[in-house]
Amino acid sequence: MKKKVTGAKAATDASKTLKSDSTSPTSKTAAGSALSQTKAPKKVTSVKAATAASKVLTDGRTSKTSKSAAASALSQKTSTHALRTKGIGARGPKK
Repeated sequence: MKKKVTGAKAATDASKTLKSDSTSPTSKTAAGSALSQTKAPKKVTSVKAATAASKVLTDGRTSKTSKSAAASALSQKTSTHALRTKGIGARGPKK
Protein backbone atom coordinates (compact mmCIF):
# COMPACT_ATOMS: atom_id res chain seq x y z
CA MET A 1 0.00 0.00 0.00
CA LYS A 2 1.33 3.42 -0.94
CA LYS A 3 1.82 5.75 1.99
CA LYS A 4 0.14 9.13 1.70
CA VAL A 5 1.41 12.55 2.74
CA THR A 6 -0.31 15.92 2.83
CA GLY A 7 0.11 17.82 -0.44
CA ALA A 8 1.25 21.44 -0.75
CA LYS A 9 -2.28 22.88 -1.23
CA ALA A 10 -3.74 20.98 1.72
CA ALA A 11 -0.73 21.93 3.88
CA THR A 12 -1.22 25.61 3.01
CA ASP A 13 -4.93 25.31 3.84
CA ALA A 14 -4.10 23.57 7.12
CA SER A 15 -1.70 26.36 8.03
CA LYS A 16 -4.33 29.02 7.28
CA THR A 17 -6.88 27.09 9.33
CA LEU A 18 -4.55 26.91 12.34
CA LYS A 19 -3.72 30.63 12.15
CA SER A 20 -7.35 31.76 11.93
CA ASP A 21 -8.91 33.15 15.11
CA SER A 22 -12.42 32.26 13.95
CA THR A 23 -11.74 28.56 13.32
CA SER A 24 -13.28 25.98 15.66
CA PRO A 25 -11.13 23.67 17.78
CA THR A 26 -12.50 20.73 15.78
CA SER A 27 -11.23 22.24 12.52
CA LYS A 28 -7.88 22.98 14.12
CA THR A 29 -7.53 19.36 15.30
CA ALA A 30 -8.06 18.07 11.77
CA ALA A 31 -5.77 20.75 10.29
CA GLY A 32 -3.02 19.98 12.79
CA SER A 33 -3.15 16.32 11.87
CA ALA A 34 -2.92 17.10 8.15
CA LEU A 35 -0.03 19.52 8.67
CA SER A 36 1.92 17.05 10.80
CA GLN A 37 1.81 14.56 7.93
CA THR A 38 3.25 16.88 5.28
CA LYS A 39 6.55 15.02 4.89
CA ALA A 40 5.88 12.03 7.10
CA PRO A 41 4.63 9.01 5.13
CA LYS A 42 4.74 6.77 8.20
CA LYS A 43 2.35 8.95 10.21
CA VAL A 44 -1.37 8.20 10.13
CA THR A 45 -4.36 10.17 11.34
CA SER A 46 -5.49 9.27 14.86
CA VAL A 47 -9.05 8.25 15.64
CA LYS A 48 -9.60 11.60 17.41
CA ALA A 49 -8.34 13.62 14.43
CA ALA A 50 -10.31 11.46 11.96
CA THR A 51 -13.50 12.03 13.97
CA ALA A 52 -12.81 15.76 13.98
CA ALA A 53 -12.15 15.72 10.22
CA SER A 54 -15.41 13.90 9.60
CA LYS A 55 -17.32 16.49 11.62
CA VAL A 56 -15.63 19.32 9.71
CA LEU A 57 -16.54 17.81 6.35
CA THR A 58 -20.21 17.37 7.28
CA ASP A 59 -20.65 20.82 8.84
CA GLY A 60 -22.13 23.24 6.32
CA ARG A 61 -20.67 26.27 8.13
CA THR A 62 -17.06 25.21 7.62
CA SER A 63 -14.87 27.02 5.08
CA LYS A 64 -13.41 25.36 1.99
CA THR A 65 -9.95 25.90 3.44
CA SER A 66 -10.77 23.95 6.60
CA LYS A 67 -12.51 21.23 4.59
CA SER A 68 -9.45 20.81 2.36
CA ALA A 69 -7.23 20.23 5.39
CA ALA A 70 -9.79 17.89 6.98
CA ALA A 71 -10.11 15.84 3.79
CA SER A 72 -6.36 15.40 3.65
CA ALA A 73 -6.23 14.23 7.25
CA LEU A 74 -9.11 11.82 6.73
CA SER A 75 -7.55 10.33 3.59
CA GLN A 76 -4.49 9.38 5.67
CA LYS A 77 -6.41 7.45 8.31
CA THR A 78 -5.56 3.78 8.68
CA SER A 79 -8.56 1.69 7.75
CA THR A 80 -10.35 -0.05 10.61
CA HIS A 81 -9.92 -3.31 8.68
CA ALA A 82 -6.13 -2.92 8.79
CA LEU A 83 -6.26 -2.24 12.51
CA ARG A 84 -8.49 -5.25 13.22
CA THR A 85 -6.12 -7.60 11.38
CA LYS A 86 -3.39 -6.41 13.77
CA GLY A 87 -5.65 -7.03 16.79
CA ILE A 88 -6.33 -3.34 17.41
CA GLY A 89 -9.92 -2.19 17.82
CA ALA A 90 -11.34 1.33 17.69
CA ARG A 91 -10.39 1.81 21.33
CA GLY A 92 -6.84 0.50 21.12
CA PRO A 93 -5.16 -2.91 21.44
CA LYS A 94 -7.00 -5.88 22.93
CA LYS A 95 -6.13 -6.51 26.56
